[in-house]
Amino acid sequence: MHEFARGGLHGTPVDRIARRVGVAQPYVFSLFANKRELFLAAAERGFELVAYTFTRAAAEFDPRSAPPDVDILMAMGVAYVELLTTHRDYLMLQHQSYAACDDDVIRERVRTSYARLVNHVERLSGAEPERIDDFFRYGMWLNVAAAMGVEDLSAGCEWVKAEIGDEAPDEA
Repeated sequence: MHEFARGGLHGTPVDRIARRVGVAQPYVFSLFANKRELFLAAAERGFELVAYTFTRAAAEFDPRSAPPDVDILMAMGVAYVELLTTHRDYLMLQHQSYAACDDDVIRERVRTSYARLVNHVERLSGAEPERIDDFFRYGMWLNVAAAMGVEDLSAGCEWVKAEIGDEAPDEA
């Protein structure tokens, strides 16, 4: 998972993965038919970790002791933010999974994993579809922000202003 998170499907040699886990490359291919299947196993494990994070947050959520404006989706969101900060490689693997979707087999399996995750959140939260959509939209926003190492992606946030400096806005 960690090697694919850094190099993606095409940039990660299987021998590097084998060395990292302390086995010979032929042993890896005795477990997985090819590099794509190894990558998919890692990607699917990443989705499972996110699902587990949501499950744990939902199980720990107690509406009686939660602040008035916090519901189960917000509790799952807080757990996800913690996951992004403590397990950056899982976040980057998620990005690599989406980037590898030009491969039909990978696209199908990543879509299935994503759909299962959406369904899982629906079942855990009981929220309406519009709230689920907002939850996942915000999650993707968090993914991009975390990947860039920033906390905010807003047009007027401080790091965006600092990046463009004195540049004038583009003229239409």
